[in-house]
Amino acid sequence: MKSIPGAQSAKVQTFLLRAVCAFVLVCILAAGLWPFHAPRNEVSWLTHGNGLQFDKYGSIVSAGSFEANPSQADSSCSLEIWLEPRRGERSGTILAFYWPEGGIVRFLLRQYQGGLVLERTSEDRLHHAEQASIYVDQVFSHPKAVLITITSAHTGTTVYADGALVKQFADFGLSSQELTGQLVLGNSPVTTHDWSGQVQGLAVYHRELTAGEVSQHLADWTKRELPDDARREGAVGLYLFNEGNGKVVHNQVDAATDLLIPERFFVLHQPFLELPWEEFRSDLHYWNNVGINIVGFIPLGFFFFAYFSWVRKSQRAVGNTIALGFVISLTIEVLQAFLPTRDSGVTDLITNTFGTALGTRLCVWSMKLNWFTPPAISSRSADMEEKRFSSSSS
Repeated sequence: MKSIPGAQSAKVQTFLLRAVCAFVLVCILAAGLWPFHAPRNEVSWLTHGNGLQFDKYGSIVSAGSFEANPSQADSSCSLEIWLEPRRGERSGTILAFYWPEGGIVRFLLRQYQGGLVLERTSEDRLHHAEQASIYVDQVFSHPKAVLITITSAHTGTTVYADGALVKQFADFGLSSQELTGQLVLGNSPVTTHDWSGQVQGLAVYHRELTAGEVSQHLADWTKRELPDDARREGAVGLYLFNEGNGKVVHNQVDAATDLLIPERFFVLHQPFLELPWEEFRSDLHYWNNVGINIVGFIPLGFFFFAYFSWVRKSQRAVGNTIALGFVISLTIEVLQAFLPTRDSGVTDLITNTFGTALGTRLCVWSMKLNWFTPPAISSRSADMEEKRFSSSSS
């Protein structure tokens, strides 16, 4: 803004400053709350063959929870899933078992690059959550459907692809307890981490499959044959995805855990102001979000500080601006708890408020150097504002 002598110039600049503040506020609210509603659930039946197509913002959930058999002496388990990631898809949660009572994701299977990540969460004797994960690479090396079989017992976990042994993990075991709770396909139960691709079959067993059974089951899935009673022993979930239409994928073993296709995209357990240590990740995506949240609120701190100090002539322009940034950020984070495409967390509240304070400091600094000096603000008053900022910061 260039200073032009006269009262008319001051009125014009006041109008422009108010317009800029309103524009910044609208942009921040739009960026934080878009798309303002839960989008349609992008899950559809395949037109050729059996299966479901999962696009961005697509997920399904079991009607009830899978339960472990308390009388079962053997705690081994197996999982089969016939799927094909969308070409170019690099990551996303394929399926997860979630305990609503404890808020724990017991088991999670996700794609990362061309491989699979298996992650389990168990509780120790003090009921503290313990996580462990393994990575299986080169599972999706070819653009085609592949039958992934995961079978686990006290000797460890074995992963097969199309009946062929891929990798064994002696120090990573799964039990039937991990494959219990509500089943979610296409997204994480606790955050938006959607996966795109096709799922053509799924089976869950509370027993270990032998190498021979893995090969036989591959033939069953390929021929679209329903396994006989002997081969279905120990199965708690068997989904053929052969309905072709409707909003239900039937479990051939137990109708209580049929898979439902909601009209709208959802996150099963939407976090509300998730704590920073629970949100923290060491990956680049996390730090990119931190940077975006800081930078995104700098304009709010810069222009609203100018508004409070110039137009409103407030003696607490620094405190008012930072408080405004906090309130706006808190409003966004609270509303995000009702939007499945967004995450509500305290980390964003901290970084947004810090970005507001940084913008305030930049405005004081620019006023002092006469880079941004409205006609009603002298360099002396800019020095006073800088002192107020320094005292409030300390």
